[in-house]
Amino acid sequence: MSNATVSRLGQVNGAGATDALFLKLFAGEVITQFEEKNVMAPLHSVRTISNGKSASFPVMGTATASYHNVGEEILGGSIKAAEKVISVDSLLVAPAFIANIDEAKNHYDVRSTYTKELGNVLANTYDKNILRVVVQAARGAETITGSGKSGTVITKANFTTSANIVAALFAAAEEMDGKDIPEDDRCAVVSPAIYYKLAQDTTVLNKDWGGSGAYSEGKVLRIAGITIVKSNHIPTGVQTADAGESNTYHADFSKTKAVVFHKSAVATVKLMDLGLESEYDIRRQGTLFVAKYAMGHGVLRPEAAIELALA
Repeated sequence: MSNATVSRLGQVNGAGATDALFLKLFAGEVITQFEEKNVMAPLHSVRTISNGKSASFPVMGTATASYHNVGEEILGGSIKAAEKVISVDSLLVAPAFIANIDEAKNHYDVRSTYTKELGNVLANTYDKNILRVVVQAARGAETITGSGKSGTVITKANFTTSANIVAALFAAAEEMDGKDIPEDDRCAVVSPAIYYKLAQDTTVLNKDWGGSGAYSEGKVLRIAGITIVKSNHIPTGVQTADAGESNTYHADFSKTKAVVFHKSAVATVKLMDLGLESEYDIRRQGTLFVAKYAMGHGVLRPEAAIELALA
């Protein structure tokens, strides 16, 4: 009896590695999972660089105006300038090793499960770092000396009632208006506990008052013109720096409850976008997968960030 002619579904055009197409499927799943879980990417500024260790962002002050006296020479005026530099952190990796024998013995799609975990951990780290930087911005000093535009911390005795939360959000909107922060692209990131307190407040949802959201779906969309986003990654406690960080992400967040910010408040510098490398190790009879990216996050405009904290 002769051997069967096998159609290898993992080969490209019937040639090469027998699992080449399977690896591509794996890579696609990692990227999809990252995009699904990540919520902070569209809420702030992102700049991509092709090389280098950092990116510089120029910051311009405001011009002055005065009435002209007839016949008087106009000498010009001075506009102050500064810069913000955001460095790229060390390569962030999420590795997983899948043994051939384990994959063969399992009755479920092992690689799909691993892809979700790799995507989750990268997305969670990304969101955590951005939110930490937003708090740092809210506590930051003015970039242009004499501008009076530093970050803001709004305190309340507690955030256990929707009335206090709503009052803090309106105070944040008023603060931003006073600093000429554009009304577009403002958002507040809150914990699920705070989010669902707002979603149960009928004054927030009341259409007669211009409220937006749905009690039946547990959703609240906007308050005081600020888009409300829920996240499990509001920083808490006292945190210390991790090795490989080139920017300041850690501080005392024990009183932090939420953040309100404009898209221009913080930025990400992206050197290497999310990618996947894989290699079959014949000596260990398994495949090593590494999801990775190289980025850095930093403060651009402190005046565009507000921390909501306990008094």
